[in-house]
Amino acid sequence: MVARQLGEAEIDRLWVFPPLINGRKEWGLVAASCFTEEGARRLYTAQYFAERTGVKLFVDAGMSEAGQAPPDRLPRVMRGVVQRSGISLGDPRTVDISGDPERFQELMNEFDPDLLEQIEI
Repeated sequence: MVARQLGEAEIDRLWVFPPLINGRKEWGLVAASCFTEEGARRLYTAQYFAERTGVKLFVDAGMSEAGQAPPDRLPRVMRGVVQRSGISLGDPRTVDISGDPERFQELMNEFDPDLLEQIEI
């Protein structure tokens, strides 16, 4: 979903937040910074809810633009997301994509392909 809507070559970094898992239900969040002509980064968030019912996998996902900021401020923004959540799931994993489709694909290969297939809207 993220690559298709934003374009792999536009993605600078991804922050993959640890998912909240409760039984067969999972909630997750990924933040993406994308290049701009001015040097700042556009910030997007993609969230999902997934549930394995025993019969099938149900996924509800969405993405929204969250704003724009200088790239050096984004790590502090991500720390703020963790602090405001009130849930101790840990810090997000930062993945440097730098507009490289191969780096993006390497990251995608780490995830459950059934989940990714369901998210492709």
